[in-house]
Amino acid sequence: MYYMTKSKYYRYKPDDDNESYTYNAFISYSDMEKDFVVKECIPILDQDDKMKLCIHHRDFLPGEEISFNITNAIHESRKTICIITRSFLDSYYCMFEFNIARMESIYSRNEQNILFLIFYEQIQPRNFPLVMLELVQNKSYIEYPHDEQGNDIFWEKVKEAIA
Repeated sequence: MYYMTKSKYYRYKPDDDNESYTYNAFISYSDMEKDFVVKECIPILDQDDKMKLCIHHRDFLPGEEISFNITNAIHESRKTICIITRSFLDSYYCMFEFNIARMESIYSRNEQNILFLIFYEQIQPRNFPLVMLELVQNKSYIEYPHDEQGNDIFWEKVKEAIA
C-alpha cells in the first residue's frame, strides 16, 4: 500500500518541459572576465534566435536591489552558467549568485541540476569553497580549452547543455 501511494504522488515529472523561462541561461561572472563574456560568450551563444541569455550588465533592472535582480535572473533562467576564476571565487556577489542558484536547484526545482560550471582558469581544488568542491566532485563541469580547435567543440557542448 505504501508503494502504491508513493507512486501515485511521486510520479516522474519531465525536467521542465511544461515550465517556460524568460532566459535559457543566466551567466554569472566576475567583472574581470567581462571581456570574455562580452566578446566571446554573448556573440557565440546569443547568435541564434533560440538562445536568450541573461547578463547582469545588460538585463538587470536599474533601481532594484541587487539581491532581487540576482534572484529573479536565476529563477527566470533554465540554467545558471558560472565562469569560474580566482576573481569569481573572491567576489561576494559571484558567490552569492552561485549559492542562490544552488538553493534554487534544491528547493524550487526538485534537485534538478541547473548549475553549469565553466572553469576559465586552472584552479587548485584546495582553493575552492567546500560547497563548490562538493558540487565539482558530484556533478559535471567543463574546462575552457583556450585554443581554436577546442573552442568549437566547447561551445557546441555549452549550447547543448543550456538549450
